[in-house]
Parts: sequence; C-alpha cells; structure tokens
Amino acid sequence: MKQTLDQLNAYAKRYGFIYQGSEIYGGLANTWDYGPLGVALKNNIKKLWWEEFVSKNPLNVGIDSSILLNPKTWEATGHATGFKDPLMDCKLCKSRHRADSLIATATHGEVDADGWDYSQMYDYIIEHKIKCPVCGGLDYTPIRDFNMMFKTHQGVTADSVNDIYLRPETAQGIFLNFKNVQRTSRKKVPFGIGQIGKSFRNEITPGNFIFRTREFEQMEMEFFCKPGTELEWFVYWKQFAMDFLLKAGLKRDHLKFYDHPKEKLSFYSNATTDIVFDFPWGFDELWGIASRTDYDLGRHQEHSGEKLEYLDPDTNESYLPYVIEPALGVERLLLSVLCDNLEEEELEGGETRTLLRISKALAPIKVTVLPLVKKYQSEKAEEVYKQLLEDFEVSYDDTGNIGRRYRRADAIGTPYCVTIDQQTLEDETVTVRERDTMEQIRLPLGELNVYLFKALK
Repeated sequence: MKQTLDQLNAYAKRYGFIYQGSEIYGGLANTWDYGPLGVALKNNIKKLWWEEFVSKNPLNVGIDSSILLNPKTWEATGHATGFKDPLMDCKLCKSRHRADSLIATATHGEVDADGWDYSQMYDYIIEHKIKCPVCGGLDYTPIRDFNMMFKTHQGVTADSVNDIYLRPETAQGIFLNFKNVQRTSRKKVPFGIGQIGKSFRNEITPGNFIFRTREFEQMEMEFFCKPGTELEWFVYWKQFAMDFLLKAGLKRDHLKFYDHPKEKLSFYSNATTDIVFDFPWGFDELWGIASRTDYDLGRHQEHSGEKLEYLDPDTNESYLPYVIEPALGVERLLLSVLCDNLEEEELEGGETRTLLRISKALAPIKVTVLPLVKKYQSEKAEEVYKQLLEDFEVSYDDTGNIGRRYRRADAIGTPYCVTIDQQTLEDETVTVRERDTMEQIRLPLGELNVYLFKALK
C-alpha cells in the first residue's frame, strides 16, 4: 500500500530519520534535520553513488569544490540574471506563488506552462479562475522575476562590492576546475568529474516534505566528451542512471523516462531526459540527465579569458568538450527509497509488522545484537556487539521483550538480528535472524563475522 506524505513524515520522526529543523523554537519552514538513522542512510546513499560513479568507475574522478564562488561565475553562466522563477502574490492574503506551479497543480499536471511568457501564464490563471490555494482568492499581482540564488556578503562590509552567492548547483565548481583536474589526473577525454555537495535555492514554493527544499545535497557529474559523440554518451548515462536506481532498491514500475520535447529544451541543451518516480502525489522528477553541449566551458572561457580547450594527444586537435550531466538530489533519492521500501506486512495470525525492506547496502544499521534475557546474557551480548562493531554498523537493544525488539529492527530496515541466549553461554553459538523471511539459523560465534560479510554482500 502506498504511503502518504504524512505517514512518511511521522515514520521518519518516530524512528530517528528526519526531524523538523529548529523544532524547539517552533521550527523554520522547509528545513529538516537528519537524525541517527537519517544521516546513516544519507551517507550510505552517497557512498553507493560515489562508488558507482567515481571510485569504482574507470571513466571518472572526483572533486569537492567550494560553495562560495567568484560572483563572475554566475555572470558568465547567466545565473545572475536568468536563474529566476515567475513570482506572483495574492493581494488578499499576501501569500507568494510560482505562477507555473499554480497552473500545474490546478490542472493535475496536464498543462505545462514551461516556456510560456508571463502574460500567457497570468491570462491563463485569470481565465481559468485558478484561486489562491491559501485563501481561495482570485486577486493577484502581475508576475515578476524572482532570482532564486541566496545572496550574502564577503568581508566586513555589507555593500554591493562584496556581494556573493551560495551556489545553486555544484556543476559550476566542476567546470571551473576542468583544466586543473584534467592536467593533474592526466585523464583523456572522454572522462567525467563527480561531486557530492550542498546547493541552495531560494524556492518560492518549497514543499512535499524533503522533495523540494532550499538547502539540499546534489550528487552530480559532468562527463566531458568529443563533440559529435555526446548523444551516444547521453544514452549511455541515461541507462546507467536507471540501473543505479534499481540497484538502490527502487521498483522498476515506479520509474520511467520523460524525454523533454525538442521545442522545450534549454537553449544550451540538445537532449534532456528526466527519470521520474511515482511519489505519493504522482510521478515527479527524481533525476535529470542533460546534454549541455559546450555551453558552460564556452561561457567561462569567454568571460575569464582563460583557454579551456582540450588538446587531444592522439590527434593534436584542440576543442571545447561537450558535456553530459546526470544530476541527482540526495534527499529526493532518500524519499524515494522510503516510499518504495516501507510497508505494513500482514503475518500469520492476523498480526502486522512495519517493515523497511531496504537494500542491504543502504540499510542504516546492518546488524542488531539482542540479549534474550538482559539479566543473564547482557555481558556476553556486549562482547558480541564489540566483536561485530569492528566490521559492521551495529546497534544493541536490550529493552522490552524479544518480539518487540525484532519488530523495531524490522521497522528501521536492519537486515540481521543476532540473539544471545542461554545456549550461547554454554556452547558459544548464536541465533541469526533474517529480516525479510524471518528465518533463523544457529552459528558458532567464530563464524559469525564471516557469515555476515557474505550475507550482506
């Protein structure tokens, strides 16, 4: 059964995945803190992406660029003037809205206003009587530009000379370092540069829990290739991204490709595809894959005066590489993982259990150690806990009866429970219980780590 956003939110808070930001002060809208299980899950997601795209991928290398970039960066790319949303205010309740989002919501996604000019959007909203979702009014201001970049100041004086921005994407730090990375890594085109890091966008209408936030993490790669080969690489990375999501445990029938029509492509792109996921409110963007041509490198070469062309050592030909960009949000993937793996399972006898059937690679806790009777087996259980802690993410639980402790482990997606009982004290064997099947086997303590290594792989 599909979980609602409210159910996911309640689950995430109850078990320590996600909390409301600044909660003791009444919260701060659209900010979220990640608890013990949430940060572990985020780290496992990032680790899996990094392994697939960077550390175990012979095509790519990694980078970690700064959040604050020279403001000329955003002038070159057009973000300073063009990174904007269509903003309109309700005159009655003073709430602010994105005009295109109002249209999409009112028409359940059937009308896409992307590419419309502001007068078209405004006329459509008035003609079709799309009311303010906050107060129900139909009295709006004209639509105007709203730049989504967060502005701050560098130095001790707050004046325009010192204006800088928090980056709205991680990509530009990669482009600025293209020549540095190519030279020091001695990579030949085609090759990619991957990065995981924070980005910031002052969204007009953030929402849907952690789906759209103003502060978020991106797992992004820029893949540099020879002009003329970019569409082949575009197809390659498009399928690579889909395969990664399946490896992360998402269901294939909850994923599909949305190829952007040619007439709606960004001016710098010659192909763009979104992988969309079936969220609680319907299919929406999870991952964007774009063929960006040589736009970014070309703009930075022009504005900086630095030559960014690549000299092919085999042909002695110089050119600006074309770029394929797969860009994925950590939080959106985390939400997708919860959506597709959290379930209420009916057991024999009418009992139900909350089960997070998450992939073993992403599970925040890999093993839980449980003394059957705390009074008699806790000392031995703590020894086993320390033994496992050398190799795995392990938790220890001795509170409540054993059935409830199994249920807690199931609810947070722990693949294996190791139970220490009276027999353990007699013959150094333990019971290992598997999450999904609930089957149990008996193992000697000396074989436990090796068994779990194999099982978790």
